[in-house]
Amino acid sequence: MINIIELCKHQNSVCITGHVRPDGDCVGSCLGLYLFLKKALPECKVNVVLEESSGSFAGLKGYEEILRADQCTEPFDVVFVLDSTLERCGEAHSFVETAKMVINVDHHISNTGSGNASYIVTDASSTSELIYDLIQVADPQLQYMCEDIAQAIYMGVAHDTGIFQYSNTSPKTLRMIADLLEYKFDFSKLVDETFYEKTYLQSQITGRAILESIRFMDGKCIVSAIDLKMMHFYNVTSKDFEGIVNQLRIVKGVECAIFMYETERFEYKVSLRSKGKLDVSKVATYFGGGGHVRAAGCNMKGTFHDVVNNLSKQIALQMED
Repeated sequence: MINIIELCKHQNSVCITGHVRPDGDCVGSCLGLYLFLKKALPECKVNVVLEESSGSFAGLKGYEEILRADQCTEPFDVVFVLDSTLERCGEAHSFVETAKMVINVDHHISNTGSGNASYIVTDASSTSELIYDLIQVADPQLQYMCEDIAQAIYMGVAHDTGIFQYSNTSPKTLRMIADLLEYKFDFSKLVDETFYEKTYLQSQITGRAILESIRFMDGKCIVSAIDLKMMHFYNVTSKDFEGIVNQLRIVKGVECAIFMYETERFEYKVSLRSKGKLDVSKVATYFGGGGHVRAAGCNMKGTFHDVVNNLSKQIALQMED
């Protein structure tokens, strides 16, 4: 396992980034590592560079210090790419190309590892859990751990395990959570504010998506889509769609849920969820995406019906197995 302090201690600048449209695990792992390195290596300049994410994470320490790629003008000595392959970090990829050292930490099954050093564990609950592993290796006495770091890591793990209900929640995960709770932060409030709480507008668009959902394949699949016209009508962005696909997934009798929204005319961002019988990462990978057995995503072109028909063919192959 890599030692993040040893790798960074002689460097002047560090960039921590993650995938486009950062979710809870991406934000939590990035902020957890950021806060740790700032304490462990005070002489090193450390920045988090991410696309804008859900405002529900604003209560986390360090969130207000996150930069956009266009706010950084100089190359970094070390770039950490968390919860993502190197290719999926959007505009921050320019820093990957110019860095002296690139370190990749991820738990997605589609990531085979890249960069100068990597820590890829595909059966881990989350990248946030892996950051805690790396902190323990670099700081065995946990002298730099604190409430703020524990809170960021807890949030990331909670989001990627569906508040510890998904099958990726292992005994190791729960032992780690017990350790984090020793830091006495208000975990109940954190879960409410970052996972459950929605704005009225988010509730409206979620209701519309569920109302207009369609079941197919004898009810084993469900799909809903938001097009650009509807996005403009409700004045919503992709940040307002968090949680919709999981609401579709819990419909009784459904094995695979699909939520998609238009990013450009006839171009869709597709999210897939499975209750376990289907490996949606195989479906997403076929179309150039990736993810986990139960949660994956990709980008596809075509009309709504084109996209659903193409997805259906790959889903059907697994149902036949």
